Amino acid sequence: MIVEHLSLVDFRNYAAAEVALHPGPNVFVGRNGQGKTNLAEAIAFFATLGSHRVSNDAPMVRDGADAAIIRARLAHGERRVQLEVQLNRQGSNKARVGGAPVRTAELPRYAQVVLFAPEDLQIVRGDPSSRRRFSDQLLIQRIPRMAGVLSDYDRVLKQRTALLKSARARGIRGDALSTLDVWDDKLVSLGTELIRARLLLANDLRQPLVDAYTSIAGSDHQPQLEWALSIRGADPEEGSDTEVAGTSAGELEEQFREALAARRAAELDRGLTLVGPHRDDLVLRVRGLPVKGYASHGESWSVALALRLASAELLRAESQLGDPVLILDDVFAELDTDRRARLAELAGRYEQVIVTAAVEADVPVGLRVQIVRVEAGRILEATDA
Repeated sequence: MIVEHLSLVDFRNYAAAEVALHPGPNVFVGRNGQGKTNLAEAIAFFATLGSHRVSNDAPMVRDGADAAIIRARLAHGERRVQLEVQLNRQGSNKARVGGAPVRTAELPRYAQVVLFAPEDLQIVRGDPSSRRRFSDQLLIQRIPRMAGVLSDYDRVLKQRTALLKSARARGIRGDALSTLDVWDDKLVSLGTELIRARLLLANDLRQPLVDAYTSIAGSDHQPQLEWALSIRGADPEEGSDTEVAGTSAGELEEQFREALAARRAAELDRGLTLVGPHRDDLVLRVRGLPVKGYASHGESWSVALALRLASAELLRAESQLGDPVLILDDVFAELDTDRRARLAELAGRYEQVIVTAAVEADVPVGLRVQIVRVEAGRILEATDA
């Protein structure tokens, strides 16, 4: 897959911008805060339906505007497709494919992007929500309909939690809240599908993760990943990290219902939904130890980068769209010379690579093919290096 052209209106610090992109490496160069990462963020939105920097869409709309528009022309071999999304500061976003309105959740069917940025250190060092977000954004690209499952699960979770808070305020305890059973059924159905998809994804990422880590770090520290599930007693929010192997959908559903029944009194007491995929964690290890709290800075960087490269390899192996677009956002300045060279070699194997850098010299020479200079929300020039 190739992004041939990107157009922005009222997106971040861009009142309007047009930029042509080419197969192979493309490098956006500019001082910090000029808008390089905004271009990368806009391209990635079509694939992940979100930002790697913020958890909601409003900050991506330029100050003073009610909506932002991102348009991109993609090439899949000889086929061209025009994608458009309107990000509204209030209300639902709108999308078009080839000029025809579609649900926003349809966009990942046409675009696959893997973006690595310094913020990805939060995947390995941050709280469980960062790892859930990484997994779910990859799930959406791998199985686009999961965008709907995730949206429906979040809606049911909010409604169920609102009911628990209302019951808590009214002093309802025990089995007196019969309407909770209806929301339990919906939560279990959607939650089981999400848990199952996450487990399968983790299983399929294991070998690509090992391969990518070894390529980047130059050594095998036995990186591992596996889900800790709240339906089996794990709760990262409360310091429990019981590990769980994959199980069948039927077993997961039964475990989910049993866990909800066991925690109902505690949920009513706290006004919170304490069981479900929103409480799970993706446990990462190197050398048999958790990355969070034990890995060195270099190891943490290598794990985070390996997760993204493993994602790209998984999508490449399964996709009908060709290679995903690989975006390396302000990454090379953070890497030592050896890791820079190894990453540049790996990145060069993809159909299209987009790199952002504050200093052009930080980017390995082999990737400095097409240079786009950015200043204060303006595209100054595009030149061949």
